[in-house]
Amino acid sequence: MNALSSHIYWPFAILSLAILFVVILISKCKIHPFVSLVLAAIFVGLLSHELPIDISNHLVAAVELPMRELGTTAGKIAWVIALAAMIGTAMMESGAARRIVTALLHSFGESKAGWALLISGFILSIPVFFDTVFFLLIPIAIALAVKTGQNFVYYVIAICAGAVITHSLVPPTPGPLIMAENLKIDIGTTVIAGILSGIIPSIIALRLGKRMDAKLRIPVRVSDAVLDESTAGPGIIESLLPIILPILFIAASSFVNVLQEEPIAVIEFLGNKNIAMAIGAGIALWSWASQKQLTLQELWTATAKPLEIAGIIILITSAGGAFGAMIKHSGIGASIEAITANFQIHYLILAWLISAVMKTAQGSTTVAVITASSIMYALIGNGSSLAYHPVYVLLAVGFGGGFISWMNDSGFWVVSKMSGFTEKEALQTWTYMFAVIAVVGLVQVLLLSYLLPLV
Repeated sequence: MNALSSHIYWPFAILSLAILFVVILISKCKIHPFVSLVLAAIFVGLLSHELPIDISNHLVAAVELPMRELGTTAGKIAWVIALAAMIGTAMMESGAARRIVTALLHSFGESKAGWALLISGFILSIPVFFDTVFFLLIPIAIALAVKTGQNFVYYVIAICAGAVITHSLVPPTPGPLIMAENLKIDIGTTVIAGILSGIIPSIIALRLGKRMDAKLRIPVRVSDAVLDESTAGPGIIESLLPIILPILFIAASSFVNVLQEEPIAVIEFLGNKNIAMAIGAGIALWSWASQKQLTLQELWTATAKPLEIAGIIILITSAGGAFGAMIKHSGIGASIEAITANFQIHYLILAWLISAVMKTAQGSTTVAVITASSIMYALIGNGSSLAYHPVYVLLAVGFGGGFISWMNDSGFWVVSKMSGFTEKEALQTWTYMFAVIAVVGLVQVLLLSYLLPLV
């Protein structure tokens, strides 16, 4: 057994068995993702030859190291995810989210409502989880389709295209947040790169939605939605501030760090992700309290629910981080490097493929991108040997994590059931759209890494 576990191919066997283990636990046994990922991390530790921990008993080390990695990951992301959950709930409850959508609908007009829904999904999915964004916007899509008698599939795809891209690429969404931590990439760089790289794929997906609508002609089967064009709630600037301000602070800090040798203390402080998100949360909570006339006690009582939801997300994300770290500790990076020494393999394609396989196998984009980014960091380190900035690796992982979304993905069922689509129709629309975005994203990343390497 010792000879087998020290073989150069053994980490690949560990990776394959670990992926199979996660898929069986989550998809077949229906065990909660948090428990499944922690068990998978321990499983990887048990199979690994050596572990970087000061414990001589390998069995104990295989349990203890995943727990330490779990805590390390939670320490990096717990506060930010909790704040994002509060911002999202506050924007929904105060009417800020609806005000943003209404303002965009008024600006674009009914003839370009698809663009308004695309941009709404793109913006709102930065601090708000995908499911919540879809729940908010799908009644608007249904009401518009009933009113106009057309474009239902187009409107649904518009919502999905905007929302899934920022969900996969832009922090503080848990997946991109952990990717940035795993690959040691500045959070501001990640935010800017994620937003910019999402523009072209989302536009292409929107055009695709138009063609799908003309070809499939899926009727509206859920027609009880009413188009609410009320302007009640905070003003548009107040509505946007909880999203825009943190992004501006984080981006400003990143730009200053690039342009100056010595960082400016105040900008660096405000641009820290923990502070920037706290400012955004403070504005969102103040807006919520003022719109609903809540006392301080009522406000904090109301935040209990989003914090409970955030707690589950933090646990799952941290467990994913522990699982990814244990895959890295298995020696997979050295094995990939040794095997590919005699032939050239493009790291961006490899990153995309690993993420795409993980996504297709077990359904969760978050789990896929966390695992893939950990494997890629084990392979490339800080990216100093690359001919392009490592943020391109992050983007490749992010796009790969959305390659195939089918019956093992909760998002598939959210879109299918809320839209009134059959399983076949969801595969023809949602799944196809996701795959196109993933492939277009990879092509875009490959081109940009060559034309604009940023190194």
